[in-house]
Amino acid sequence: MQKIHIQNLTHANFAAFGEVISCQGQPFFYINDERTQRYHALADTQILGDGKASISIFRNMKASSLPVSISMLERHPYGSQAFIAMHGQRFLVVVAKSKNEHEPNLDEIYAFITDGAQGVNYHAGTWHHPLLTLEAPSDFAVVDRIGTGNNCDVYSFLESYQIE
Repeated sequence: MQKIHIQNLTHANFAAFGEVISCQGQPFFYINDERTQRYHALADTQILGDGKASISIFRNMKASSLPVSISMLERHPYGSQAFIAMHGQRFLVVVAKSKNEHEPNLDEIYAFITDGAQGVNYHAGTWHHPLLTLEAPSDFAVVDRIGTGNNCDVYSFLESYQIE
């Protein structure tokens, strides 16, 4: 079984896959009579082809415990996909670089853990694993593309990988 070691999620080590959504260290400006700090445009929603941006809530009903095995990745070729934890819980983020136009590079799979105050926005076409939470139930605000066409490619592994 292949092993993938978990890293802390930072803006720098996640940049190839998308944006980290976090106020930590980000500039802001005041609004609402200086009662609110606005952290503006922390991530860009990508919508390719026919579609629109939509906000949904995903509820993960089953917690994962470490180590966890994975046997697939998915990607959304026509839009970005943002996950923002609604209860301040940490979650695992598993991503891979592309090998070619149709498959992930299984030699370049990365695992990150959020700090509970971070979300992620996957770039359009980024190979990633579905939500892996360490608490259940876990609600996430999700911003992604809704529209026509197949916007979810799934790649199944011949052998499982273990996240530890």
